[in-house]
Amino acid sequence: MPNPFHRATLLQQLAATPAWDLIVIGGGATGLGVALDGLSRGYRTLLLEQADFAKGTSSRSTKLVHGGVRYLAQGDVGLVREALHERGLLLQNAPHLCHNVAFIIPNYTWWGGPFYTIGLKMYDLLAGRLSLGTSTHLSRADTLRQLPGLRPAGLRGGVRYHDGQFDDARLAVNLAQTCIEGGGTALNYFPVRGLLKDATGRVAGVRATDIETGREYELRAKTVVNATGIFVDEIRQLDEPKTKPLVQPSQGVHLVLDRSFLPGDAALMIPKTEDGRVLFAVPWLGRVVLGTTDTPVPAASLEPRAQEAEIDFLLRTAAQYLTRAPTRADVRSIFVGLRPLAAAAAGSAQTKEVSRRHKIVVSASGLVTITGGKWTTYRRMGQDTLDRAIALGQLPPAASQTAHLRIHGATSQPDNAAGPAHLAAYGSDQPALRQLIADAPALGARLDAQFEFLQAEVVWAARHELARTVEDVLARRVRLLFLDAAAAVRAAPVVARLLARELGRDAEWEASQVKAFAELARGYQLAG
Repeated sequence: MPNPFHRATLLQQLAATPAWDLIVIGGGATGLGVALDGLSRGYRTLLLEQADFAKGTSSRSTKLVHGGVRYLAQGDVGLVREALHERGLLLQNAPHLCHNVAFIIPNYTWWGGPFYTIGLKMYDLLAGRLSLGTSTHLSRADTLRQLPGLRPAGLRGGVRYHDGQFDDARLAVNLAQTCIEGGGTALNYFPVRGLLKDATGRVAGVRATDIETGREYELRAKTVVNATGIFVDEIRQLDEPKTKPLVQPSQGVHLVLDRSFLPGDAALMIPKTEDGRVLFAVPWLGRVVLGTTDTPVPAASLEPRAQEAEIDFLLRTAAQYLTRAPTRADVRSIFVGLRPLAAAAAGSAQTKEVSRRHKIVVSASGLVTITGGKWTTYRRMGQDTLDRAIALGQLPPAASQTAHLRIHGATSQPDNAAGPAHLAAYGSDQPALRQLIADAPALGARLDAQFEFLQAEVVWAARHELARTVEDVLARRVRLLFLDAAAAVRAAPVVARLLARELGRDAEWEASQVKAFAELARGYQLAG
């Protein structure tokens, strides 16, 4: 039986399908949500991604599945209620990747405790039966005990509440796998270069290219959904060259520090920074993620870079709350994501005030564009998008089935076998991964001495997780680039060797992959 995740198998499906019900452009959170929703309704569905799944914004989040305490403070109760509901569903549907985390807001003023306690009780209430835990006021001693590393001087107490945390890129990969297992076709490194239109000028498909072979395809569909995040305007301009921009990119910077800066299990939430935002310091995969910023940028990019002012702001703010002030030398990795915010009104640069609600726009030719939103509401975004397509008559009526659809890897039976703790992220795939090591014990070796990631994970990523490059593996399958960029560079030659063997590549490809990854990783390291 052919492996459903092999690229050759997926390309055969492409050739065997003369027309699709639904073509989704974009393999990030939004596109994957739309594709999975379409498959749950029984539509023949194709998803095309220009790079790797979650290459852009969807792998660069603050790793939170949350309702958005800040949105509650802004009075957007509807958005918070929707996000909290979706948070609860996601923790049920992908328990191997999503879990409950306690967040603590430290209070250094006399009014902080009552103010935040009251606000977070509203947060609890909006979560309803999908609540992850009750918020509580903490004494000064309890706050310091639960949040070691917090600056004690002037501390009066704290408030603890609960939200979700996840591995964003691995969820994207698991969603792509779920789509394929549901009968869909999902291809990375397959950019859309143009739109096909019928005699009446209606969008009737796409023109796309397989980057690996250079072959061009004309692919027809009843409905085409533009779910390309920060790149939605590029696709919209293929449809209407003079259309006005829908999106204003805003970048969020994250610094990754050693766990020693915040050694407990709880996360720190700073409710109001000098620029009026919230800031998080969150334990994640043995490190601490510090972020984020909200800075308008003029153009979209697959590899955005932090501005010096953003780096200084994060370090300066962290120093005000932590007993050890982090410096540039303490930053193990830096990653930047671009939010696809609604284009600001003329003269406005306050992106932190822009609603994170998603928006669906349909062009005169029938191209459906979905933008905005966030990872937490990816499922609802997919549902709303296809409800709109059905209302337009583009697709036959069918109900969404994703609310309780388990994601690939989901399991209620934890694997208690000895071994690295991070393997829990593989969920129901763990036994097969362990069998791979049993059959080839050399694959049980680490990729880097300082981290528990295994060589077997590279082989697994190539065979079952649609990985095509060293970057795919080290950035989005095992996450080493996001945890320690220098360690990822050290691991790159081993990864390239294993991938070359799995994908049938030669020594020249192997060398070029190592070189390209080293160049990429420089952007994740701070000099000086």
